[in-house]
Amino acid sequence: MSVSVRIPTILRTYTGGESEVKAEGGTLREVIADLEKNHTGIAARVLDDAGKLRRFVNVYVGDEDVRFADGLDTATPEGVQVSIIPAVAGG
Repeated sequence: MSVSVRIPTILRTYTGGESEVKAEGGTLREVIADLEKNHTGIAARVLDDAGKLRRFVNVYVGDEDVRFADGLDTATPEGVQVSIIPAVAGG
């Protein structure tokens, strides 16, 4: 299934400057694998060494935060928008 992935500025070096790219997959895990296949290096910025979502990266499938859904196994229906949003800290 084809989905649209919104890429934050900090990760656009992996997508040739593109703010949105297409990816294939029926789950978020498959979408990230497809992103990595086409944009080498991006998965390491989203996933930790154990293959889990990094603590400081928020991912939404549509309007749903995957941390409150099925995590990497969250379904990604055809045409849905996936948003990768790095957490921002400061004060």
